[in-house]
Amino acid sequence: MKYPNRLMTRILASAVFALGVMAAHAAPAWQEGNTYAAGTVVSYNGHDYKSLVTHTAYAGANWNPAATPTLWQDLGVSSTTPTPTPVTPTPTPVTPTPTPVVTPTPTPVVTPTPSVTPTPTTSCYQTWASGSVYTGGQRVTYNGVNYEAKWWTQGDNPAQSGDWGVWKNIGNCGSTTPTPVTPTPTPVTPTPTPVTPTPTPVTPTPTPVTPTPTPVTPTPTPGSDGLPKHVLVGYLHASFANGSGYIRMADVSDAWDVINLSFAEPTSSTSGQVAFKMCPSTECPNVESEAEFIAAIKAKQAKGKKVLISIGGANGQVRLESPAAATAFVNSVSAIIDKYGLDGLDVDFEGHSLQLNAGDNDVANPTSPVIVNLISALKQLKAKYGSKFVLTMAPETFFVQLGYSFYGGTCAGCDTRAGAYLPVIYAMRNDLTLLHVQDYNSGPITGLDNQYHTMGNADFHVAMTDMLLKGFKVAGTSFQFPALRPEQVAIGLPANGNAGGGFTSVADVQTALNCLMKGTSCGSYKPSASYPNMRGLMTWSVNWDKFNNFEFSTQHRAYFNAMP
Repeated sequence: MKYPNRLMTRILASAVFALGVMAAHAAPAWQEGNTYAAGTVVSYNGHDYKSLVTHTAYAGANWNPAATPTLWQDLGVSSTTPTPTPVTPTPTPVTPTPTPVVTPTPTPVVTPTPSVTPTPTTSCYQTWASGSVYTGGQRVTYNGVNYEAKWWTQGDNPAQSGDWGVWKNIGNCGSTTPTPVTPTPTPVTPTPTPVTPTPTPVTPTPTPVTPTPTPVTPTPTPGSDGLPKHVLVGYLHASFANGSGYIRMADVSDAWDVINLSFAEPTSSTSGQVAFKMCPSTECPNVESEAEFIAAIKAKQAKGKKVLISIGGANGQVRLESPAAATAFVNSVSAIIDKYGLDGLDVDFEGHSLQLNAGDNDVANPTSPVIVNLISALKQLKAKYGSKFVLTMAPETFFVQLGYSFYGGTCAGCDTRAGAYLPVIYAMRNDLTLLHVQDYNSGPITGLDNQYHTMGNADFHVAMTDMLLKGFKVAGTSFQFPALRPEQVAIGLPANGNAGGGFTSVADVQTALNCLMKGTSCGSYKPSASYPNMRGLMTWSVNWDKFNNFEFSTQHRAYFNAMP
């Protein structure tokens, strides 16, 4: 529809005035339970704040902007009184016959003319394609829903991403009222243009505190696990390429001591049955034959390497809701181990695989079926394969260290997955070879010094690892989660910035290692003891390390080789 020039001039002038008001309007209010991307501006207690890192304000955690300077930059007092731009036309009343495409809720200040109301076409994006590469901030549409990438990704189905996955659900495609990222959107901005400002770096300076937790005696050391004193653990993209390129098993660097084949995935989320398939040649043109793959595994094992099957990953939700599902899990995992001649199992359950039922408040005696049945399955596998069976776990910080502040079985209003790995780790502590918590893709976590720690720096790794080496009281319970033995603990890291959020430079990683293992180079967080036998490092992934010119494996292998 076309309008006469005079009418169009009036409409445009009104639009300019409206934009001036919108620019000066207060930012949306901060609210618990939402994920905030770096650069998001919110208001809280009369001040505006800018998010410094992408994070989730977990319900009940009280990670409000005023209390977490490592997450939010104070921009000053909120501007709640609009200051219109100098262009203040007095338009002649015009009453066209509107055909509104979108009818935003008008504010008391401005009533937008329907003819210039934004159309919903901008709330749909390019359709997600499994073979395309997406970087943080890019948006796609899949099955009628819009998603925004949190970091680099390829092949990760947005609908299966989950709360901690790479994709963030930002509302339905074509909706006249798009689902906002922030919980209380300003109604004068019906279709905001995504902006990702570069956050101003802020270096928190918390008061150094030396935590004094209740002394806990670690579980006695079992027999030798056949691994070196200090190890590098790497995940190998064996069933997919993920944009970093496929690496044949025979070509995996000998710098790696433990190689986790990624991934065996469930046939359905509750069946318990898992399956492993080598990468198809359509995705991995250089993939070897199955016979060559098995022969290369044996060759690695002949050099003292351990090769495991990793179950789960970001897209592999496994919920063992019944004993029958646990039996199916044991049988299908055993079939994979036997077929490929593997040394054991890595448990990489993410998403909604584990959670605690209400009232499940005894870490030593859990009652939630998905946890009870997983423990049963792991004990069956250990009994079947004996003392040489290698068992590792790679939970996210949310499922382990967050249990110090919030425990899903006891807290009211918090995510019931908080700390949900703790009963599993406790039950398997005598059989657990390695625990390498993912110190990445994490929100801020409270350490034993009762300070928030944010990923991507040495202090974060020191604080998170110290919790595992000292033990801690589980929130809302009287249970003291016992310290793990130093040789059971490794730090989980992304190999480069493409591999995950919270990438830490080689220098900062080794600063953390020096602090933990030697008692030197500590920053604001200072452990009360050093742990020279701490086991090493894990990374996602072997492939991303090669993509990054082997920086992770080369530099950290040299570091450990130089240790006594």
